[in-house]
Amino acid sequence: MGKVIVALDPPEGVNPLDWVKQRYTSLKDLAEGFKVGLPLTLRVGLGKLNEVFRDYDGLLIADLKLADIGDIMVNVLEGLSKTKVNGVIAHAFVGYEDGVGKLALKSKELGIKLITVVSMSHKGSLEFMDKHLNELVELSIKAGVWGVVAPATRPDVVKRVRALAGDKLKILTPGVGFQGAPPGVGICAGADYEIVGRAITSAADPIKAFHDIVLKQEEAIKECVS
Repeated sequence: MGKVIVALDPPEGVNPLDWVKQRYTSLKDLAEGFKVGLPLTLRVGLGKLNEVFRDYDGLLIADLKLADIGDIMVNVLEGLSKTKVNGVIAHAFVGYEDGVGKLALKSKELGIKLITVVSMSHKGSLEFMDKHLNELVELSIKAGVWGVVAPATRPDVVKRVRALAGDKLKILTPGVGFQGAPPGVGICAGADYEIVGRAITSAADPIKAFHDIVLKQEEAIKECVS
């Protein structure tokens, strides 16, 4: 239903494992997938987090934003391969040789979808990353990664990435909801999925909030393709 990946980022002051269980149980049959970040993984541990998703066969992305030499990133990937994680996010700026290239080979071997970050929503992305957007997308294509991350809050960037990538890459766009991007803007700019967190997970009724997001997303898509 819809093109929504739910970001599970529990706030402070809650039991993070219970919080994740409740939202996973409510949304597992609705979302295209889930994204779990490093803060959550550190708070509850990979083993306990994996137990929550033990029966899940959908897209489960570990948003670790790996940015190291290839061997270190491969070691992390091998650890993730023993869990239900089937997608991982890494930074493209570490380069291809002994970096993303090596990680991409191992990800294919292990059946884990590699997703590289080519642009971000914060202002610092303009200082360095965005100046090399074309190169980061080209590197991602060369490595044969499954997808890339570009911000829904900056649809012009998403459009550039789609123009560069054609149909060679999936595009995932975070920033919908609390960061300011309305549902559907990422898809209309060329993305395949929108990543939504607090607008759904902080709601009193996450299921209703999910359906509201999907409805707005579908309305925006109808308008932009008409």
